Amino acid sequence: MKDTNNTQVFALGGLGEVGKNMYCVMHKEEIIIVDAGVMFPEDSLLGIDYVIQDYTFLKENQDKIKALLITHGHEDHIGGIPFLLQTVNIPKIYAPAQAKALIDKKLEERNIRYKNLIIYNEDTTIKTKYFNIEFFRTTHSIPDSHGIALHSPNGTIVMTGDFKFDLTPIGPMANLHKMARIGEKGVKLLMSDSTNATVPGTSLSESIVDENISEIFENSKNNRIILATFASNIYRLKHIIEICRKYKRKVALFGRSMDTSIDIAIKCGYIKDRKIIISPEEANRLKPESVCLLCTGSQGEPLAALSRIAAGSHKQIKLMPNDVVIFSSSPIPGNAASVHKTINKLYLKGVKVYTNSMTEIHSSGHANKDELKLMIRLFKPEYFAPYHGEYRMLKEHCDLAISCGVPKENTFILENGDVLSISKKDIRKSGKVTAGDVYVDGSRIGDVGNVVIKDRKLMSSNGILVIIANIDIARRRLLATPSITTRGYILVNENEALIKQIEKYSEKIIINKLKDKNATYNDIKQELINTLMPFLSDKTGRVPIILPIMMDIKNSATIK
Repeated sequence: MKDTNNTQVFALGGLGEVGKNMYCVMHKEEIIIVDAGVMFPEDSLLGIDYVIQDYTFLKENQDKIKALLITHGHEDHIGGIPFLLQTVNIPKIYAPAQAKALIDKKLEERNIRYKNLIIYNEDTTIKTKYFNIEFFRTTHSIPDSHGIALHSPNGTIVMTGDFKFDLTPIGPMANLHKMARIGEKGVKLLMSDSTNATVPGTSLSESIVDENISEIFENSKNNRIILATFASNIYRLKHIIEICRKYKRKVALFGRSMDTSIDIAIKCGYIKDRKIIISPEEANRLKPESVCLLCTGSQGEPLAALSRIAAGSHKQIKLMPNDVVIFSSSPIPGNAASVHKTINKLYLKGVKVYTNSMTEIHSSGHANKDELKLMIRLFKPEYFAPYHGEYRMLKEHCDLAISCGVPKENTFILENGDVLSISKKDIRKSGKVTAGDVYVDGSRIGDVGNVVIKDRKLMSSNGILVIIANIDIARRRLLATPSITTRGYILVNENEALIKQIEKYSEKIIINKLKDKNATYNDIKQELINTLMPFLSDKTGRVPIILPIMMDIKNSATIK
């Protein structure tokens, strides 16, 4: 980053992963940020709600930030905004209408007041000292999706956002003409969505999905229909409601995110018929063939509406033998087992189940290989850097770019933090900025690190052992044999002999340590942990989290 005349591009999230998208373009004293998403944690990140970007670089260069641009309203692109605003001052946020409504809701829930959230459309242009920014409409699984062209002093940088090419979409078509015009003027660097870069051909049209769902409704005129899909797929929800109107069914919503999405879709004008939506109580009073239950839980989430319905634990809805359940979705990576578990439970209840593997009732919002090639052909970039994907996706996407005429030496597979330095002459890798994962745990941001996660894993697999000792520290005396309590390690009632051994061994350790007049409570605790770990490992083959608690009887104080 030494050459101040160059334009720098780097990602703080979204490379080598699907989620946590955040990309930055910097020229001299100006930084433009594109997207601020979250990533949902892997199963190994116990207790973690979200994974967000490390904002260190942005905090260090806060005075350079001019704007945050949002491509669309999915969580992996907007979910991090509340956390970002709590950390860094963002002068302006530009977002399309649907995304703005979703962001407003997020900020309201966290009691964050922000006044500079501005709606843009395809005709909007933004000018700063060094950048001229324009937008182009794309097709995705949520309305108001856009790509961004940032015209810098060293050439045009295009970020596609999430996209597909659907020639018979539900909603407006992607603006191929504008993309081609931008391409004709010259694109220095193209950064393109890589999610489905390993999938051949073209993605399924949303209109075919619509037809297939409609056919299921036609064949299920005498059945109650329960349908699960992504709450964010507003066009899908809109057309499901239109199908319900056609077949004279009322719609009842189950799940908080479904309620929120429908409410925003109504406010934004995507869904116009409010009367068709009824309460769960009303749904139970109608004939089964007169209702459709629209649910969350298409990914098998344990607490989602459909999962609870399948398990028989939902307070308002009980399955009936003639019910028809439609999964208008595909399992995202890591969720297949949970989805199949839910489906098995539904089959056990004797209901009819439709999934995407049986009939085409879901389409990805991301471009397959042939569509990715079309995007490259439209923009005709000098240089190419795939984004939004795991390494294998980025590699496949680079190969596609090479097959479309981009020289191999002009393609870059980057990691989060890698800097591309753009001059009028060429583009080169040039150093790194701080980038990494920050964990959000409840209301805490970044307080939970790898050590805490490791402890949680240990507790979940090996349990915990608590040692309570009554000590008169002034007299350097242990007043009684330590008391032992365990959770998730061994059963006390079935291991009385071992518990007695641990008590006696702990007693010996504490007495010996108290002979050292300089030993503090922390010293005693550490000695207990260090000495008991090999002892417990030898006895049981497992080592729990050891938690000593020292009770100072004289002071009536508990020291942990």
